[in-house]
Amino acid sequence: MVTELQTDVRTYSYYANNQWKNAQNDKTFEVHEPYSGRLFARVAAGSRADAHAAVNAAAEAFPGWAETTPAEKARLFLKASEIVRRRRNEIAEILARETGSTISFSVFQMDLVAATLQQVAGWVYLPKGEVLETNQPNTHSIGVRRPLGVCASFTPWNGANILSWRAVISPVAAGNTVVVKPSEFAPVSAGIMLAEVAEEAGFPAGVINVITHAPGAAGPIADEFFDRSEVRIINLIGGVKTARMLAERAGRLLKRTVMELGGFNPMIILDDVDVDFAVRTATFGSFFHQGQICLNTRRIIIQRKIYDEFLGKFVARTNTLQAGDPLNPKTIIGPIITLDAVKLIDDRVQEARASGAKAHTGAKHDGQIYFPTILTDVPLDAAIANEETFGPVVVVEAVDTPEEAIAAANRTMYGLTSSILAGNTYKAFEMAPKILAGIVNVNSPTVNDEIHAPMGGVRDSGWGRTRPRSLDDFSDVIWINAHSGQRQYPF
Repeated sequence: MVTELQTDVRTYSYYANNQWKNAQNDKTFEVHEPYSGRLFARVAAGSRADAHAAVNAAAEAFPGWAETTPAEKARLFLKASEIVRRRRNEIAEILARETGSTISFSVFQMDLVAATLQQVAGWVYLPKGEVLETNQPNTHSIGVRRPLGVCASFTPWNGANILSWRAVISPVAAGNTVVVKPSEFAPVSAGIMLAEVAEEAGFPAGVINVITHAPGAAGPIADEFFDRSEVRIINLIGGVKTARMLAERAGRLLKRTVMELGGFNPMIILDDVDVDFAVRTATFGSFFHQGQICLNTRRIIIQRKIYDEFLGKFVARTNTLQAGDPLNPKTIIGPIITLDAVKLIDDRVQEARASGAKAHTGAKHDGQIYFPTILTDVPLDAAIANEETFGPVVVVEAVDTPEEAIAAANRTMYGLTSSILAGNTYKAFEMAPKILAGIVNVNSPTVNDEIHAPMGGVRDSGWGRTRPRSLDDFSDVIWINAHSGQRQYPF
């Protein structure tokens, strides 16, 4: 239950042009802790007029930021990294309280943010173009990257702090300015904390802006982004449904998009694997952050020879995972972000069971804690066998051959990440290119990430890549020819 009104709860403004501003008419909305239900914060309920001010600030800042030296950009990123390290435990607790992320995962996020900002300081020195071959004599031909303008970044509530920075660092490193629209379920962790760090680090006014909004009020903010010619690219980390709407609008207006979307991520387990290793890997991949990461394992496809042994040990290990308060260091399974999300998970689990699926553990919840659930014999047309269900639920199925495993892995239209566990690493490496996913992990879980790696999906899991290669996504390439002497013409 929600407790009585708390007087010590902080009220957060939105951030534009290096100023903290109240929303139009001083409107705010409340954010509650998923685990306790207590009031966590009051946050500015931004309007379209507020978004207009944020875009104005970003547009005015763009010319100066585009010309900022790499040394100055690197200094700012390194300063931000220092601030994150200093505020590590403070922001980690905010993450745990606001999003239900366990404290261990929250601390991990902060360490990853600090390391990412440190590494990004080097990206600003990457080559901005290339020398091209030419058939024209006495000519120098080059391709030069040029920043686009204002980037509108939509950031999610899951992995809120690292994903908010991921939505900012590439466009900003490439010379763009950014307006961040964080999820209304985690506006502090997915936007406001980023703005506080950026402000203290000394990023120039208007380079990084954050506009928050109340639940159900994202439409006018998005309208402002699409109607403003200064906004040249839409950057979404989110779900397929939202992506389709944004991509359709962007297409009509010829705005560029980068989409990192969800996944229905398969883990293939071959019968020559060490079963105990496979169980440990599957448990982590399936239930890390209570299944609320786009990289979580959703389906385990295992060769029939070791199916019974694996399933027994997998169920036993899953039953040892402690659920409860995310601030307790021993907790592995924290709360689901909202009651509506809990209902969606449970509806799909019970629908599958009604159609013949067997639940070996879990399949129940206590408030917003959904217990880790392992399903078998799930019909192929069940929603939970095809659609991303953001929770601690995994489907296990048996196959006879590696070829059948590959076909099963490619059954859905998602294609974010995948995993192959095998004793014969070379055999798994041969299989990897046949998996229709942007990431294939051999002998490691589907949840696997490195700062410098090209993170992103294929098919319904989006397009574009994060990290250094994403500098191309957030810039245009200009072809420049320089001729010495006088060219000859046919007339």
